[in-house]
Amino acid sequence: MLEPPYDIVLKPYGQALVDLAQEREDVVCLGADLTRQTETDLFRDTIPERFFNVGMAEANAIGIAGGLARAGHTVFFNTFGVFATRRCLDQIAMAVAYPALNVKVIGFMPGLSSPGGPSHQAIEDVALMRALPSMTVVDVADATETRQAVRAIAEIDGPVYMRLKRGEIPVIFDDDHELSLDRAQVLVEGAELTIVASGMLLAAALSAARLLGEHGVDAGVVNVPVIKPLDAATVVGACAGTRAVVTAENHSVVGGLGSAVAEALAEAGAGVPLRRVGIEDRFAESGSRPYLFSRYGLSVQRIVERAWEALGRDDSPPAAADVVADEGTYAPV
Repeated sequence: MLEPPYDIVLKPYGQALVDLAQEREDVVCLGADLTRQTETDLFRDTIPERFFNVGMAEANAIGIAGGLARAGHTVFFNTFGVFATRRCLDQIAMAVAYPALNVKVIGFMPGLSSPGGPSHQAIEDVALMRALPSMTVVDVADATETRQAVRAIAEIDGPVYMRLKRGEIPVIFDDDHELSLDRAQVLVEGAELTIVASGMLLAAALSAARLLGEHGVDAGVVNVPVIKPLDAATVVGACAGTRAVVTAENHSVVGGLGSAVAEALAEAGAGVPLRRVGIEDRFAESGSRPYLFSRYGLSVQRIVERAWEALGRDDSPPAAADVVADEGTYAPV
């Protein structure tokens, strides 16, 4: 793993999708008037005969995606996460999930990574998609995982929902990293505390574990790129031997990663104190990612505070230092 501030790349998803489609003629790309914003301008310009822009009609696009999948295509439907899930829930349920069709729904700008306020912030998309039978839910952390995930989800015979950050994508993992859709990954071993993180909160979890280690807490980190089906065995195995668990996600604390981990621990009978870091059952406001992540507790400091609380410490938690992200780099809040 690399250290923050992280280098960034542009359009890793868009290029990976083009590369896949050039190898597989069954792959088609569907959009809803957000072509440049979802990196699919690369697909449009390279393979225009398999690119379809249906305009601002997401529910209709899901119906089209289902029809294309029934005709033997592997369909990638791309839009903002809030439009793909909240606006299209019934269509995804009936036209994609129920018949278990080969449609990959790609939701950009997850959680509070969108500056657009409640109308554009997908803070409940994981909860909605987790509840649908046959749906796989993926939340990748960086550009390396994004590139690998495109090919990996195409190999799944059935529907997938994948969250992706828009714009400048950090490179947290080097080229030796291997994404698994079957296994959560213990990135850092920890005997006292386990931080279980997904997506955009993985960078903050790694920084929090380093800070805790500097103050005498042996903290581990588990990366969970696939929230459903959750690799409960790895998660429970990493958590059961520690004194406390903290989950971290760019999503509501209701129904997302924290809920999935709580369910796994409860079913395994693992009596480990759990604290969840995420959006605390509220709508957010408009603003930049650093502002929103700081205001709503999606930060290194919040993870450290929740860890301190879960461990029953009565002294003040250590303060996280600000990591300056220069132009061309990315840092957790």
